[in-house]
Amino acid sequence: MNLRSINKLLIFSLSLLILASSCKKDPKASVTPTPTTSPVVVASRSDLTKDSIYLYAKETYYWNEGMPTYAVFNPRGFGSNEAVLDAIIALPGTNKPTDKYSFLDDGAVSSSLSGVSGDYGFSVFYHDTDGISSTPTDDLRIKYVSPNSPAASKGLRRGYRITKLNGRTDLSTAQSATLNFVGNAVFGSASSVSMTILKPDGSLEEDVTITRATYSNNPIFLTKILNVGSKNVGYIVYNSFTTNSRDALTTEIGKFQAAGVTELIVDLRYNGGGSVATSDVFTNLIAPSAYSGQVMYTTYWTKTMQDGNAKILSNQPLLDAQGKLQNFTGGVNGVYATYADIDYRPTKSAGNVENFEKVGIAEFKKIYFLVLSGTASASELLINSLKGVMPGDVKLIGQKTYGKPVGFFAIKIDKLDLYVPQFETKNQKNEGGYYSGMAVDYTVSDDVTKDFGDPTERLLAAALSYSEKGTFSISNIPSKIASISGMSAYETERLNEVFDRNVFKGMIDDKLKLKKQ
Repeated sequence: MNLRSINKLLIFSLSLLILASSCKKDPKASVTPTPTTSPVVVASRSDLTKDSIYLYAKETYYWNEGMPTYAVFNPRGFGSNEAVLDAIIALPGTNKPTDKYSFLDDGAVSSSLSGVSGDYGFSVFYHDTDGISSTPTDDLRIKYVSPNSPAASKGLRRGYRITKLNGRTDLSTAQSATLNFVGNAVFGSASSVSMTILKPDGSLEEDVTITRATYSNNPIFLTKILNVGSKNVGYIVYNSFTTNSRDALTTEIGKFQAAGVTELIVDLRYNGGGSVATSDVFTNLIAPSAYSGQVMYTTYWTKTMQDGNAKILSNQPLLDAQGKLQNFTGGVNGVYATYADIDYRPTKSAGNVENFEKVGIAEFKKIYFLVLSGTASASELLINSLKGVMPGDVKLIGQKTYGKPVGFFAIKIDKLDLYVPQFETKNQKNEGGYYSGMAVDYTVSDDVTKDFGDPTERLLAAALSYSEKGTFSISNIPSKIASISGMSAYETERLNEVFDRNVFKGMIDDKLKLKKQ
């Protein structure tokens, strides 16, 4: 008799013994068979999403070195998708800065990147009326209005004061609850917002109701030519690096060239970034032609991606400009391409070394960037690229920028888009790493009482002063305004946390190249 037969006999005998014992204790009892295998546990949709957030970060997160194993991290042990990502963000890492960049999205970012928005089309901020940050203010102002938006159709302009919001007149910064009320009213999900607005000169007070709508976003808020002595200085307010704005940028810079503009002021104070390809277009439009062919910047992807070890990316199909699958003989089953088919090495052949390629014939001797703490990512890439070749002729005016030298592409997980840093850029001089922000050449606070293009608005005035006299003096601004020191960094940050919470800050690499077949 073989061992298998012996085992069967022992099991059968044991079963008889148990049955006999049971019958002696209770002759009426029935025997319930004991399962010989464990029940199959089917993972829930929520569990699989949490797994995916961890697994994609494990192979693509820029600071993934030393991340714990799946068993140790246990993504299903967290209460929400956001909690999983927060735990990843909190992990220690070599040379890892504070990760203020990773987030989950519902698809709104990809829509806004293409130039489609679905909001009221305006933003707000408080005017510091006395320059003393500890003194509460209720001077709530329109910070900007997007062209083509519902707010623009109502005639709203930067600098207009809001005296009543959704029926409430107490709008003081003294209470955090009030700030949250303002933030929810302007940036929340309600279908409409009502307010009473007052023009800066007090000439008109009007009640308006703005209804949320989908519209084509034009991020070029204003272009203007200013006369400074014998020079023509171009001024452009650019609010987002959308993919639909490239032709318009080309047109506007061409107008500056035709008008004999020799210096350029680029207002990026509220520009949180966007498309890397659009940033490249803008850079090539305004960079001197002498640098064509030289390195603009190099992209350094996550080490596992550079080494071709981010196999999980084979689950992310690579779509073309029309949103269709791209055929690729080296792709999944030799049928279509995925993000695993990209060459992520920091080489020119892989498409990760970008050279200057002059667009148009505009030549600017000096370029001034107006920046604030909301100036981020693709905006900083533009600035850093130019500082790598013409540092003495690039000036930053305003306040230290956001600090985001890293970027990403969207990873689609069920109904979510996961954004975690996957690459870093460095300019021709190998300069980058500005995680704490880019320092400015002249510090001056924003003035939300003045419309864009007003030569007495502080940031613009400082640029015009340097263009004319070679110094950043703003003594030509009325003394009442010039004496205002502006809000403290803490106060500004506190307000930005409430009002900029929905503002996208990032650069998305939308120019990836397939490996050669």
